[in-house]
Amino acid sequence: MASKKIHTTNYVNTLIEVAEDTKATAGNCPPAKEKKTTAELQYELIAENPYRYTSDDVLFQVYAQRNDLTENELSEARKQFFSKGQPCLRTSPLTKTYGFGIHSNEEGKIALYGMESEEYQRFLSDNTIKKVKAMRSSR
Repeated sequence: MASKKIHTTNYVNTLIEVAEDTKATAGNCPPAKEKKTTAELQYELIAENPYRYTSDDVLFQVYAQRNDLTENELSEARKQFFSKGQPCLRTSPLTKTYGFGIHSNEEGKIALYGMESEEYQRFLSDNTIKKVKAMRSSR
């Protein structure tokens, strides 16, 4: 039997630019809610661990947390999760609403940069880094 295709959301040497229609003027932490939002969970994972995780790692960890998966369920759940395509971080509220660009390095590990930061501006002007825009919030 053929093995299932595994999908990925990882980028390499790429900047996910802030969405064109964002209302943000700088990178802002998502506001704290009683039950943590996807934006909060993504922000904590990436901001506290720059260049430690790939996009796939972050998306799956958020999914696992929100679904209260146990340690024993993780391996199988991850295979299941990526057996179908998942929206990449171009759809993240961090890039659409909160003013962050997401840079992935040569290993596909990611870090956040506020749109006001010198680093973000440097990535924008660096021709060796691929750029993709975050999805627009409205059509």
